[in-house]
Amino acid sequence: MSENKPMAQDNEQELEKITLTDENGVESEFVIIGSVEMKGTTYYAFIPADEVDSEYLEYGILKTVVEDGEEMLVTIDDDDEFDDVADYFDDTFADEIDFDAK
Repeated sequence: MSENKPMAQDNEQELEKITLTDENGVESEFVIIGSVEMKGTTYYAFIPADEVDSEYLEYGILKTVVEDGEEMLVTIDDDDEFDDVADYFDDTFADEIDFDAK
């Protein structure tokens, strides 16, 4: 069974923000727009914090893993796993967006 959180609200005070550090040590701020637990793993969909008000958004997906007792967000290396999670988020976000409102 999957458990999910709804897409982030428009009110910036309610947005869940995270800071990620890339392999070069550069920090960037992101907003989590959705999460889901599938097969015992939690996945997060996120967008750059500076694109929250953009009309067109592309989002990234990371999953949680525990390494040396520390929970970390990592990329999804398995194509089938990524496709399953991306399909879930695509379906979820399509349900939340009113494409006829434009």
